[in-house]
Amino acid sequence: MTTTESATDRLLADQGGRRPRADARRNVARLVAAAREAVVEVGVDVTAHEIAHRAGVGIGTFYRRVPSREALLEAVLADLVTEVAEVARTLLSDPDPWHGFRTFAEAFVRLRVESKGINEALGRECGLDIDAPVIQLRERAQLLIERAQAAGALRADLTWQDVTFLLAGLSSVDRTMDIRAEPEQWRRSLHVVLDGLQVTDSVARMGNLSD
Repeated sequence: MTTTESATDRLLADQGGRRPRADARRNVARLVAAAREAVVEVGVDVTAHEIAHRAGVGIGTFYRRVPSREALLEAVLADLVTEVAEVARTLLSDPDPWHGFRTFAEAFVRLRVESKGINEALGRECGLDIDAPVIQLRERAQLLIERAQAAGALRADLTWQDVTFLLAGLSSVDRTMDIRAEPEQWRRSLHVVLDGLQVTDSVARMGNLSD
């Protein structure tokens, strides 16, 4: 099942269990695709009119096919968060705990950088209910971090919350001192952070000297 189909089915299920007509399903799928695009580019404050325009439907069709703007955005945001949560679930089986954590960190930061709506939804109260997928993501992120720490690959003097805030901070600023970040700045910054988190022979020696 694709992400669009997942959100589409969820929204259609809210319409009383009636079997939707083919044209109704197509319109909901178009609204879901348009909302996903708008959430990435505009953020969680995107209007129903903007989504309808992107989908090529009228505002009347919008409100006939989805319960509300909020319900549509919740379905789309839930799918975006679930995508990275599924990445985390898969990486929990990575035989190399550091590689698993590092791969997750890149997927998590990329999602927040590339989707304005996700960055807003994860970084502030936005009035949208996406608690279930966020809790799932948080639990799996904690497991990945603590798994890497248990393997001696990630610094043990940090809590898993410390690590998540470090990663989240990489997506919060795209301009400083009148300098605009280049598109790949987040990746370079992430590599610096990961280098600081990873336990290497030199880091281990420094830790022994401070004991």
